[in-house]
Amino acid sequence: MSELLAFDQLIAGYGNAVVLNRLGFTLQQGESLAILGRNGVGKTTLLETLMGNTRVMQGAIRWCGEDITRWPSHRRVRAGLGWVPQEREIFPSLTVEENLTVIARSGAWNLKRVYEFFPRLEERRGNYGNQLSGGEQQMLAIGRALMTNPKLLLLDEPMEGLAPIVVEELAASIRRLCESEGLASIVVEQHPVLALEMTHQAIVLERGTVVHAGTSAALAADTALLESLLGVGIAEVPDDV
Repeated sequence: MSELLAFDQLIAGYGNAVVLNRLGFTLQQGESLAILGRNGVGKTTLLETLMGNTRVMQGAIRWCGEDITRWPSHRRVRAGLGWVPQEREIFPSLTVEENLTVIARSGAWNLKRVYEFFPRLEERRGNYGNQLSGGEQQMLAIGRALMTNPKLLLLDEPMEGLAPIVVEELAASIRRLCESEGLASIVVEQHPVLALEMTHQAIVLERGTVVHAGTSAALAADTALLESLLGVGIAEVPDDV
């Protein structure tokens, strides 16, 4: 596999505040990566930086071998970054179908294919965004990102506030995107076991830098290491998800 993305000794943050401190990692074509760490260590900032929404002080971001550190956000989207933000940010006054088509770009992912992937969206195609359940809104946010035909899907807390049965369904969908569709992904998820189940690789952040990197399977199997890195007890999937 060839390199898709690399952070090279990146220092970034907001204004004069440094959040990511000499951050470095790579992601290969078709791989999925879990970003883990305690609250406030820079997980969401990593995604925001990748999308061009923070201030980069030093270092570089490489995308398919090209330095994109100074690219504006819209150019990054055109290059293949698909963004599913934590707040979902669907358009409440547009229908499901309008949400999906308003930013669509030509490619393998079209309306028919998204509806096949998320049949519930087709059932709700005429409903407005604010008429959907939380799980349906998350499906719509993912579907909308897929309609841009990305090479890399960025998911920030995709399971936040969802019922366990919906979490299970969405986790299976995210795994299928990578394993069956060959779409690379980066997942920030507050429940580490769930994040590791959805991904091939994992990194753990502390104070904006990588303190552990390895396969998701190996980290999931080493409960003691996982607990020491995150500083909390590890549960499968909490009942109050």
